Amino acid sequence: MAVRETRRGGAARRAAGSCAIVTASYAPDFERCRLLCETIDRHVSGHARHYILVAHADVALFKSLEARNRVVISERDLLPRWLRPVPDPTSLFRRKFWLSTRTKPLRGWHVQQLRRIAVAAHVEEDALIYIDSDVVVLKDLDCAAFWRGGDVRLFRRDGALEGAVDGDHKVWSRNAGRVLGITKPRVSAHDYIATFIAWRRESVLGMCEQIEAISGTHWVEAIGADRKFSECMIYGRYADEVLGGRGHFLSDEELCRVYWRGPRLDEGTFRAFVDGMGPGQVAIGMQSFIGTDMKHVRSLVNAAG
Repeated sequence: MAVRETRRGGAARRAAGSCAIVTASYAPDFERCRLLCETIDRHVSGHARHYILVAHADVALFKSLEARNRVVISERDLLPRWLRPVPDPTSLFRRKFWLSTRTKPLRGWHVQQLRRIAVAAHVEEDALIYIDSDVVVLKDLDCAAFWRGGDVRLFRRDGALEGAVDGDHKVWSRNAGRVLGITKPRVSAHDYIATFIAWRRESVLGMCEQIEAISGTHWVEAIGADRKFSECMIYGRYADEVLGGRGHFLSDEELCRVYWRGPRLDEGTFRAFVDGMGPGQVAIGMQSFIGTDMKHVRSLVNAAG
C-alpha cells in the first residue's frame, strides 16, 4: 500500500479530491442524527455523499433519513461476519455486546469506531469527513476547506499528551502504537481526537494493511484484542508517524464546540454556549447524557438559525 500511496500522492497533490461525510450512529441517537442531517443540508456544501453507519437492526429506522446524497449502511456490509451482536442480559437486553472468538467482547461505541474505519473500503470519495451524530452545524461550511491542494487536513493537538493527562488518552495512544508497530515513542506527545475531523481514504486503507502486516491477523481482530482503543488515535499516529505526514496538512483548529457537562440547556445557557464558539467553529456538540429534551434542543437550534 505504501507504494500505491506514493504513486497516487504525487497526482493528488496537484488537485483537491472529492469528499464524503460519515456519521456512525445508533437507535437511541436517532432524533439527534435527524437534526444533524437537517443542519448538514442547511449549512454544508462540497460533499458528494453523507454515509450513516448503523447496526443492522437499526437500518430500517434510519432509512427514513436517506436522500439523494444520503445513504444508510449496515455494519453487516462493513465488518467481518465473525463479529456478531448479541443481547446483553445485564442491561435487561436493552444493550448489546459484539462477540467473536477473535476479539475481546466489544460494546457499541467500540463497534462504531470499527465501522468508521471499515467504510473506507466501500466508498469512492477521497476524503472522509467524520461528524458525530450528536453534533449540529450552525454555520456554513464548504468541505473544500479540508483540502490544501492535494493534502487532507489532519487534526492534531500538539503536546497534549505530555505530562499528566486525565482519562485513557495515553492508553489509546500506546495501543495505537502497538497495532501499527510503532515502538518509539510508545506514547505520542500529540492528540488526534475531535468530533469533526477528516481522514484520507487511501490512507485508511493503508493503515489497515499496515495493521494486518504487523499482526498477521485481520485489522479488526488486531484492534479488538484490547478494548481500550481510539480510531482517531490510530489514524493520527499512522498518518503522522508511519506516513510522515505525507498527503496531509496539520491543523489544531477544532471545528466543533462540545458541551460536555453542565446543567440542562435552557435558552440562556444555549445562547451563551453558541456565542462562545470560536471564530473557526461551525458546529456544536451536545452530549446526550446532559439530559436536555430533543424537542427543546431542536427549538433552540432552529432559533439560532
